[in-house]
Amino acid sequence: MPATRPERSIILLLLALLIVMVAVSGTFWLYRSQQASADWIKHTLRVENRLSLMMAQVQAAESSQRGYMLTGQPTFLESYTSFDRQWRGDIATLRQDVRDNPVQAQAVDRLGSLIERRSAYLARGVALKRAGRPIDSSIFAPGQILMAGIRAQIAAMKAREEGLLRDRTVNNSRLSMLVSGGLAVSAALVILLGLMALRTAQRRMSEAVAHGLAMEQANQRLIAEAQEREAAEAQLRQMHKMESIGQLTGGIAHDFNNMLAIVIGSLDMARRRLGEDGDPRVVKGIDNATEGAQRAAQLTARLLAFSRQQPLDPQPTDVNKLVGGMSELLRRTIGEDVRVESVLAGGLWRASIDANQLENAIINLCVNARDAMPGGGKLTIETGNAHLDDAYAATHDEVTPGQYIMVSVADSGTGMPPDVVARAFDPFFTTKGVGKGTGLGLSQVFGFVKQSHGHVKIYSEPGQGTIIKIYLPRHYGPDAAGSYIVPAADSLPRAQGEEIILLVEDEERVRHMSVDSLRELGYTVVQASDGEQALEMLTIQPRIDMLFTDIVMPGINGRILADRAREARPGLKVLYTTGYTRNAIVHNGMLDPGVSFLAKPFTLDQLAAKVRQVLDGEG
Repeated sequence: MPATRPERSIILLLLALLIVMVAVSGTFWLYRSQQASADWIKHTLRVENRLSLMMAQVQAAESSQRGYMLTGQPTFLESYTSFDRQWRGDIATLRQDVRDNPVQAQAVDRLGSLIERRSAYLARGVALKRAGRPIDSSIFAPGQILMAGIRAQIAAMKAREEGLLRDRTVNNSRLSMLVSGGLAVSAALVILLGLMALRTAQRRMSEAVAHGLAMEQANQRLIAEAQEREAAEAQLRQMHKMESIGQLTGGIAHDFNNMLAIVIGSLDMARRRLGEDGDPRVVKGIDNATEGAQRAAQLTARLLAFSRQQPLDPQPTDVNKLVGGMSELLRRTIGEDVRVESVLAGGLWRASIDANQLENAIINLCVNARDAMPGGGKLTIETGNAHLDDAYAATHDEVTPGQYIMVSVADSGTGMPPDVVARAFDPFFTTKGVGKGTGLGLSQVFGFVKQSHGHVKIYSEPGQGTIIKIYLPRHYGPDAAGSYIVPAADSLPRAQGEEIILLVEDEERVRHMSVDSLRELGYTVVQASDGEQALEMLTIQPRIDMLFTDIVMPGINGRILADRAREARPGLKVLYTTGYTRNAIVHNGMLDPGVSFLAKPFTLDQLAAKVRQVLDGEG
């Protein structure tokens, strides 16, 4: 008997349901396979990330050990100690991650052996340094060989993981295509098999499409996360590099500035005592030595500036007056081939900035502009009020929306291509020839502006010149008290009556030079080699007009000494000096309120002016 229409419909519906079930089951199986493939991709990325972190930690430990061996300061051993404590656990975790891959598992064992041998060489060097024994240079060569082996081993492991990642990505894409194909086929079959299954087919198709979109979104998120992780790792490496340079710079700056203080101070005293009637050859030799020492001091200052460790004393500053007062200095510095013009805005707000450092930054920008115009040209310094909004801040790191004072330096020079613009503020990067630039000028400007909570931007095209704009934070409050005053060429300030200064300096040569300089200025000097001796002098000496103390000293540092001295003698005038502050009187890059500070190295003129300023209650 032939089947009736309802029976045929039921058969068709059952057949449709069967086909749909088969299609959906196949699609679901493909979906689960794609999920498993995505998990393996995540696993590969995790292994690569662990390898990159392992390499970074080994390098950080090596840099930490070298920093300690160079300076002898235990603080440099933090990265090395952290690495020595955790690398075995990291190797164990990595071994667990690659247990499914025998080749990689063997590679992890070899990597662990190499790191263990390298760690032993690092520990040997640290032990020799702690014991005060001479360092045998022969221990460095095996360490370098081991380091090269570690890099090669990690590179080989990452290459194998990259190969796995490519294969798994291709497989994941193929599964995605099969899932999409299965969905399309299921929908087509449901439509062809009858209207009776249309509603059910539509519902299942909608669910399947939703699953496909979810998988695609998950895949996109996975790609975005991988890109973000790569960017974060690059930023982390840059931060570690800058932190290491900054720590090394600070330690070097302290000792180097102490040595320069002796050299510059002694040369200054010798030049003054020789007088104008001295042997011209001797005078010229002293002047040449002084110029060289001052250039070395400027280099140290630039190192501290780009690492954002220079002490800043921001005051309400009239930038128009500052730029106007620099006109003659700029013309002498830039030369006659370059025409300098100033465009000063009316109604300019006050800037909260360290005026002296701003002067240095503008001079650096003008010197760079001059070098970009070898055949002469036009240099324009412009000021203006500016507002950086939320949209601008969202696209520029470390920019806080608000009101700023803009200072731009524009030249008509050769300009820069985009790749040079991108690296212009990197420390030690320069396009000048060997011996014609340190690569610290723009990085000093960048570090100073960022430390001052400002912003700097370069606009340049090849053959079209360059504009560098710096945005300085606006000062809100009284204008007159801290306004910038163009320094006047007064006679050398000296002691007024019998004024007594207690000088505290742990470095003997610096102390003797400072004592001679103060006595040259007519002051009575009582000296101490450390904080404990200074406190004893305060109990013995009936009258002290000012305490002039170094900050970084063994035992009691300068800040603690000043606090104890003021407890015993309220109202005592205090002047600090150092080549590197280490946050004793500087926090967040700014001098503490009410602190008087003279950076090492200093000349007799600077010493005389600052001491007089503090004694007269102006600094």
